Amino acid sequence: MQDPSTLYKLIILFMLRKVSFPLTNSQITEFIVGKEYTDYFHVQEAINDLLDAHLISAEKIRNVSQYTATLEGEKTLEYFRYMISDSIKNDISEYLQENALELRTESMTRADYRITLNHDYEVHCYVREGSETLIDLRFTVTTEEEAERVCANWPEKSQEIYMHVMTSLL
Repeated sequence: MQDPSTLYKLIILFMLRKVSFPLTNSQITEFIVGKEYTDYFHVQEAINDLLDAHLISAEKIRNVSQYTATLEGEKTLEYFRYMISDSIKNDISEYLQENALELRTESMTRADYRITLNHDYEVHCYVREGSETLIDLRFTVTTEEEAERVCANWPEKSQEIYMHVMTSLL
């Protein structure tokens, strides 16, 4: 019998391989815990083990980590793919298909901010589709509260703002 932690790592690699965009920690955890394969702590341990082994890479934007499989991770998955049951593969495929738009939007619509030398806050908001950037905005606000509010509102308002910009310019 295989080690359960190995299965959790393979599930994560399989999920990352099935999408063309990064998945967040919460998206991965929601699926695995929601299907009752294991608990939150085992998922976090599996993610950390995968990071330590350089089988996945992470990008942190504000307090959200987003993961992609590395080339080494993809090779590892291909070698051990047989260890994931067909029912788990089907569960993953169904989950990703049913939630594709929400998962993609959450992963590809990002906003962050940093403090400037003038002690203002530069906000960086963008939307990517695959490797293409659809919109990329940088602007300055005066308070951290404003920067946080812009970042929080960006995912919901990005499409409306993009359409407004395109309509105004075309």
